[in-house]
Amino acid sequence: MLAVGGILAASVAVALGAAKSGLPALVAFLGLGMLLGSDGPGGIAFDDARLAREVGVVSLAAILYEGGLSTSWRRLREVAVPAVLLSTVGVFVTAGVTGAAAYGLFDLSWTEALLLGAVVASTDAAAVFATLRKTRLRRRLARTLEAESGANDPVAIALTLGLIAWVEQRDYGAGDLTLLLVRQLGLGLVIGVALGLIAMWVFARIPPSIGAFVPVASVAAAAVAYGAADAAHGSGFLAVYLVGLAVGSTPSRYRGQLVAFHVGVAYVAQVALFIVLGLLVFPSRLPDVALAGLGLTAVLIFVARPVAVWASTVALRRFNRRERLLLGWAGLRGAVPIVLGTFVLSSHVRSADTIFNAVFFVVLVSAVLQGTTLEWLAKRLGLLVSFARTEAPIEVTRDWHSLNLAEFAVAADHAIAGAAVRELGLPRESLVVVLVRGDEAIPPRGSTTIEPGDVLFVLTPDGKEPELEDVFTRWRQRI
Repeated sequence: MLAVGGILAASVAVALGAAKSGLPALVAFLGLGMLLGSDGPGGIAFDDARLAREVGVVSLAAILYEGGLSTSWRRLREVAVPAVLLSTVGVFVTAGVTGAAAYGLFDLSWTEALLLGAVVASTDAAAVFATLRKTRLRRRLARTLEAESGANDPVAIALTLGLIAWVEQRDYGAGDLTLLLVRQLGLGLVIGVALGLIAMWVFARIPPSIGAFVPVASVAAAAVAYGAADAAHGSGFLAVYLVGLAVGSTPSRYRGQLVAFHVGVAYVAQVALFIVLGLLVFPSRLPDVALAGLGLTAVLIFVARPVAVWASTVALRRFNRRERLLLGWAGLRGAVPIVLGTFVLSSHVRSADTIFNAVFFVVLVSAVLQGTTLEWLAKRLGLLVSFARTEAPIEVTRDWHSLNLAEFAVAADHAIAGAAVRELGLPRESLVVVLVRGDEAIPPRGSTTIEPGDVLFVLTPDGKEPELEDVFTRWRQRI
């Protein structure tokens, strides 16, 4: 208990330092893990790849569930097509281009090189969600990246498992790999949608008398979703993300409570995941793959990801050249590739150590380089949301100790479409602080008319969340 408490306290200090310096938190946590490891001053000997894999699976499931819960289908509906293409076509193109480069840079067979490409092919949900919370990207771009990062993990995981089987089994071929991908994604989709519909029905009807147990029900939903899909040999990660998305899309007085709870769980999962993965890495072995790793990272960032973005969006006319450039640069790597590296490390692949160390090196460079420059590049490309300023400062006349900011996206068939701000019927002491229309932020007045596509940001004091959720439910009524 003392050791766990000390590590968690150290992670808080490390996270604070990372936030002040602009360094991605995952890099800081990985660094802490390496310092605690056998090559660092901590001296903790840890080389159990199978245990690290199990920790990674549980942590990644918690992170993906929180990612789905914190958003909603209404937010992702407009970017569903490009997100699906980036999550499928993008992953396969990235894996192929990166695998070809790995074959030339490392002493690997073709299947092992493609395996390395598959491991680093997906963007990372934890890294992308954390980065988007700190940036002001245009809404469509941010939601595209958000949806892609949640949906491409199951594809990369299924592809990695298939290629591991291909390397290990002599009679395994392309037909077996295709069948595994279809089975994993198909079953994960069907089970995730089915359990998501059940979860929506349940969470919309939980009575206030057991409101304190709602987080327990939410954890149960996540565990059942992953476990049911995995037991059926489907993608548990796809199922748990879809169930989280379903719960997050359900009008409920408990949504704010659930989001706050699972954000905390996801951060604890990130700390556990990155520290365990950091312990598993031996820094003394990284110089052996440093030069080839730099080359592979350069190919991944400057060739494979941009080509994948172009191939996934060339048939769509939704993105211009500047937006495609940003989507290409925003392919952050993080926990998922390293977790997939533990899949390889716990297998019987001949070059497992080389692949794992190369993946770890690629993730570190990608997270530092892309994570710290994403907002700068977006600003240079003119892709940040510009907030209009009010002519007079807003004065707060009450000493509120804690305020919460809620977001509401207006659809064309919502009841409030066409209404004035003064007709919204907000709870006492809650107010609309800004209205985002397209790429413009508008300070609302009582006479401001709500239009389809607007996003309202509502400020409310602690304790008013249930009332605000009831108001949101009334706003969502179809007309």
